[in-house]
Amino acid sequence: MHETAIDTAQGLRLVDGGARFGLRSATATAATLVVDGRGAVALERVPDSDLWTGTLDDVHPGDTYHLLVDGPVGSRYDFDADRPLLDPYARGITRGTASRWTSVAVDDAFDWGGSTKPVVPLDRAVVYEANVRTLTSANHAVPEHLRGTYAGVAHESTIRHLQRLGVTTIELLPVHAFDSERWLQEAGRENAWGYNTLGFFAPHAAHASEPARHAGAQAVLREFKGMVRLLHEAGIQVVLDVVFNHTAEEGLRGPTSSLRGIDGANRYRWAPDDTYYDTTGCGNTLDTSVDAAADLVLDSLRYWAREVQVDGFRFDLMASLARDAEHVFDPAHPVLDRIRTDPDLQDVLVIAEPWDVGPDGWRTGHFGARTTEWNDGFRNTVRQFWLTDIAQERRTGVPGAGIGALAGALTGSRHLFGVDRGPLSGVNFVTAHDGFTLHDLTAYDRKHNAANGEDDRDGSDDNRSFNHGVEGPTEDRGVRAARGRSMRNLLGTLFLSAGVPMLTAGDERSRTQHGNNNAYVVTEDLTPVDWSDDEDAESMTETVAALTRLRAAHPALRPDRYGVDGQTTPGASRMRWYGPDGGPMTGEWWDQPIHRAVQWFVASTPHDDDEPDDRVLVVVHGSGRTRDLTLPAPDDVTAYRLAWSSEKHRDHERLRPAGTVFTAYGPGIHVFAIV
Repeated sequence: MHETAIDTAQGLRLVDGGARFGLRSATATAATLVVDGRGAVALERVPDSDLWTGTLDDVHPGDTYHLLVDGPVGSRYDFDADRPLLDPYARGITRGTASRWTSVAVDDAFDWGGSTKPVVPLDRAVVYEANVRTLTSANHAVPEHLRGTYAGVAHESTIRHLQRLGVTTIELLPVHAFDSERWLQEAGRENAWGYNTLGFFAPHAAHASEPARHAGAQAVLREFKGMVRLLHEAGIQVVLDVVFNHTAEEGLRGPTSSLRGIDGANRYRWAPDDTYYDTTGCGNTLDTSVDAAADLVLDSLRYWAREVQVDGFRFDLMASLARDAEHVFDPAHPVLDRIRTDPDLQDVLVIAEPWDVGPDGWRTGHFGARTTEWNDGFRNTVRQFWLTDIAQERRTGVPGAGIGALAGALTGSRHLFGVDRGPLSGVNFVTAHDGFTLHDLTAYDRKHNAANGEDDRDGSDDNRSFNHGVEGPTEDRGVRAARGRSMRNLLGTLFLSAGVPMLTAGDERSRTQHGNNNAYVVTEDLTPVDWSDDEDAESMTETVAALTRLRAAHPALRPDRYGVDGQTTPGASRMRWYGPDGGPMTGEWWDQPIHRAVQWFVASTPHDDDEPDDRVLVVVHGSGRTRDLTLPAPDDVTAYRLAWSSEKHRDHERLRPAGTVFTAYGPGIHVFAIV
């Protein structure tokens, strides 16, 4: 029998026709492993530790099992010797009798066929955030029984689309086994995103194809690994969105399925009044200041990185993981240090959602070395510049702000990450799974969340969107054209900025959620990517593809370091800023709302002499007015050729001598190659 390679004594491990089992609980008084149809064994506590162990003969892949745990009575305890509990380390989870969840024994053996993890330098990474279910559920190029599944993600049509877009890294919304919140179940609804984890080692079975689900947990895991293998063979990395900050056990009156019934006093954060100290807004918060909880996180990461060969992790509400025993955020928290330094995690991407909802929870820029953080400041700045400010200009004649903030976003948000970390410390995004889609940012001034069943109370009211004069769908050609231009401006800024760009699945096809900005409980009727033939969708897809090609071709647009004045910094970009008249930018041009134009001349600084020098000119015009801009004429430039423009039908073949006029017809972003 194959024994798993995970370096831990916890969970059920198949060995020699039987099973070895380990469980950690500092407060339990008794614990029993029950394997359905095979028997039970009382676990014995290892002296002077919180570890309970036992062995059982005649256990095989596919066997279901559960735990029975007893312990003291008290406000922080929830023991019940008769209540079946999930193994926190279960590699398979399925519905058992009485609709309860139960653990499943699996064999980790898999033929990887020699595939290896793709090596993608971070400056070349293009991240694509996707939901397994909704990415392919409406794609008729995928066989019907594979739509909305792991196999659908790895289908050749999906891979071709990702490759066309220039995607290097697919980031999957939670695929750890999850459950819908109790209030959703009572309302006959379901959680579509997966941020409600049942177990940190088992893939979510409902995302597997029907044949795999029917065959059992072993086949579900095999389909997941098959997806990883096929994506790797196509050169695409797989990153998992992981939710270690809380679990599906919810608040104190929520369903006890695992950790709370095993050692809740030492797995969750507690307030002095013996209620949960919740920094997640989901009812409970995992207490990573306790070794057993911290080990659970690290063991899960090692398992997925080693046994399942995933390439990285995006940590949901990562600030919660970095709070100490007093619930205070600590940038030097031992869990962060272990994630950064663990030998088995040195080849993985570590992406932080750098906030939670607790006190002092917004921590963007504070996660240190080897961590790349979601840059919400970039999102807000870019939306404000291209949408909210343009809307204000239409209403009042003057936009809301100058161009300085956008320049900071374009150059990698140095004010957030500092010289030592560099621009690749930020994941730039305009949209994500929560919030408006790219299309809806340009089509709705307010959220429309009635379908969520919360009377429109849910979802953010700070969307920084602009409907361009009509709320929702319209056949008005002028409005549709203006929306398309705004989407191209947003995408152009995303892919031309220093940092790691992230695209949300379906934005390249103008996906709409009809104004819903919190579609976590909405599934087939609103959220799937639309794969139907559509001229606008095809045009936007080609826009993304052209931008990723442009980014790949120009190292100047993707520096890995910040430059330092007066120094030559290999890997940094050298920048010169010009105003609308072709002369150097002045303070007035930076700060005045009526002056929303800048010309950014950017050149790479190669790491070695074999790398070619690369230079481009990026012209930004953030006003609805038409304006003549004089292209700068530095001594080392004679002419330019337009490489990309958010304005349709521009002349890309024309050679433009330095010092000549380029006319910007409304808000737009334009990239010129140096001839």
